[in-house]
Amino acid sequence: MCHFTQRSSALSFPKIRNVFWRFHHTSTSHLCSCSKTVSDEKYQDPFQLGRKDLKNLYEDIKKELLVSATELKEMCDYYFDGKGKAFRPMIVVLMARACNIHHNNSKEVQASQRSVAIIAEMIHTASLVHDDVIDDANSRRGKRTLSQIWGERKAVLAGDFILSAASVALARIGNTTIISVLTQVIEDLVRGEFLQLGSKENENERFAHYLEKTFKKTASLIANSCKAVSILGCPDPKVHEIAYQYGKNVGIAFQLIDDVLDFTSCADHLGKPTAADLKLGLATGPVLFACRQFPEMNAMIMRRFSKPGDVERARKYVLQSDGVQQTTYLAQRYCHAATREISKLRPSPEREALIHLTEMVLLRDK
Repeated sequence: MCHFTQRSSALSFPKIRNVFWRFHHTSTSHLCSCSKTVSDEKYQDPFQLGRKDLKNLYEDIKKELLVSATELKEMCDYYFDGKGKAFRPMIVVLMARACNIHHNNSKEVQASQRSVAIIAEMIHTASLVHDDVIDDANSRRGKRTLSQIWGERKAVLAGDFILSAASVALARIGNTTIISVLTQVIEDLVRGEFLQLGSKENENERFAHYLEKTFKKTASLIANSCKAVSILGCPDPKVHEIAYQYGKNVGIAFQLIDDVLDFTSCADHLGKPTAADLKLGLATGPVLFACRQFPEMNAMIMRRFSKPGDVERARKYVLQSDGVQQTTYLAQRYCHAATREISKLRPSPEREALIHLTEMVLLRDK
């Protein structure tokens, strides 16, 4: 998926490059295809390396969700069944260790840093519960959604309860700076959802709108969680910015690949329906890039694929275009930016694992 000729460079999208980089304040130049960025000798499996700090993660989350009402407890426990990838907590604990080692060669994760990992997973899960209600989704992680089993009203309340429990855990850390950083995530989630409800007529504004929405709905949680653990482990503002920029770039790349998989992966493998975004009226990266080659898609985008046959036609256009390749190449650029940022820290197994993680984001298939 990630090897392209120079023909599929995102630079070929007129004016998009300027909009894209102006919004994200990055300074990337030409970036090569996603070859190995770490040697076999330095290879570190992020999930293996983070496993120690994530032991009993879901049991600890359930302790934060102590509730006497049986039905509410069942709903809150539904997604915390230990079968998730724990992608976000894993990044957070690896970043915590990398920053601690950079600062004073400490190889331990502080209790407050691990709490940030727990809180990040709780906020993420609450957002999924609410998203599934908004999107009227039938499946998530290969099983029925909360709203399909218990109904929309109860699902909203369960999401609210998980979010409130995360807020209590956040307050318990007792650091006002960390509270400010992580509550920004909740604000961004709401603002991102509102951005998703809107659209832009101008092609370049539309792409910037899409990237801003992607940051707020997906990347902000990773970026600010990484920043929070760096603040707890190191007093240097430069390190805080490195952690934030790494999380932001990896988070955006993750979502771009997610948007690609919506067109290239089968529903059984993905664990949720494919072409789901089109059915919701959403124009993601592959669609926006495909629109260059098939201008007739503009009308479909503006009416949010609401006419009979729009979804099928749009999907066909995307697969006939280079939209998938262009979006993957864009994700690749973000991953390279993340690698450049994290490489500024002192060498450590955790730093190398975070570098390798950018490759895993590009090559994942679900």
